[in-house]
Amino acid sequence: MSYQADEKGYYGDFGGAYIPEMLYPNVEELRSKYLKIMMEPSFKKEYDQLLKDYVGRPTPLYFAERLSKKHKTKIYLKREDLCHTGAHKVNNTIGQILMAKRLGKNRIIAETGAGQHGVATATVCALMGIKCIVYMGAVDIKRQAPNVARMKMLGAEVRPAMSGSRTLKDATNEAIRDWINNPVDTHYIIGSAIGPHPYPDMVARFQSIISEEIQSQLQEKEGRDHPDFIVACVGGGSNAAGAYYHYLDNPDVGIIAVEAAGKGTESGESAATSVLGQEGIIHGCKTLLMQTPDGQITEPYSISAGLDYPGVGPMHANLHRSGRGEFIAITDDQAMSAGLELSQLEGIIPAIETSHALAIFENRKFLDDDVIVVNLSGRGDKDLNTYIDYFKL
Repeated sequence: MSYQADEKGYYGDFGGAYIPEMLYPNVEELRSKYLKIMMEPSFKKEYDQLLKDYVGRPTPLYFAERLSKKHKTKIYLKREDLCHTGAHKVNNTIGQILMAKRLGKNRIIAETGAGQHGVATATVCALMGIKCIVYMGAVDIKRQAPNVARMKMLGAEVRPAMSGSRTLKDATNEAIRDWINNPVDTHYIIGSAIGPHPYPDMVARFQSIISEEIQSQLQEKEGRDHPDFIVACVGGGSNAAGAYYHYLDNPDVGIIAVEAAGKGTESGESAATSVLGQEGIIHGCKTLLMQTPDGQITEPYSISAGLDYPGVGPMHANLHRSGRGEFIAITDDQAMSAGLELSQLEGIIPAIETSHALAIFENRKFLDDDVIVVNLSGRGDKDLNTYIDYFKL
């Protein structure tokens, strides 16, 4: 059994393209061309060159000695926080802006929650001289003010989403409406492994550079190309898709996905889709989704803007249903404590999204000689105000 997408964009029961008729030409154009474009030598050369010279890849695989000693296992951190723009998101936006150029698009839209994807999109649009509009929930605009300022400095227009919970879900809704109204000249750079096929597969492929590098880096450090466990936080799940990609079909590698439990999975304020979700359709794909018995989407909650989403990408829904992935839900308090712990043990302030992944070590025990790679998906600059308020620094 393979855990990759099939030719119709399904991961087991999940995926596909559930879209309004107005979007069909856009999505079909992308679906029919994305693999061919990605395999063109000129595309690959330009993409690889930008990852190296502009993004700063390869990112280090860092052995966290003090963290490992405390938790009595071997913990490596894949340092995506050291990418240009401060997170893994730029791996995908570089690929998609090159894709958009080859498709003849001259206007880019995007959605963002934590702001990292918005910054990464605004960055590549500035690099290529293409108009950029970023949709962001009004709540997230307030709690991620530094990233909003970055986007504006980079020349992007930031449009607030005022409906619903005014967070990531609602920003995505607004971006899709825009795309329906501007189908000819616009490319929608989706920031996560979500959306209609081919987006989940395309985003995962662009992010797969993460696991590709882990393979060679572990070979150098441990004499083998795979860890015992690969750990990543999951909202929509692009950083996780990239970290898991080359290990999906390797049964020797345990896959651990960490979700945001918010104030607790029974509290009514949570984003732990694996616990609370049921099969449904959101933003163009079939996946696991938090919803009421009559199919209305439940408002998610997390202290982390990037995990504040009511569903997961179809890859992760399949990993959960099939049992291939181990899913762990982490509360706000557990995540914040883990972020402070990494800061004080290793001198690395992580994004609160990443802090959720780091929090598993308090309760999930590993063997002394287990090799665990945690995808350190982003740095904590954007979250300093939240850390300050939480810890009263």
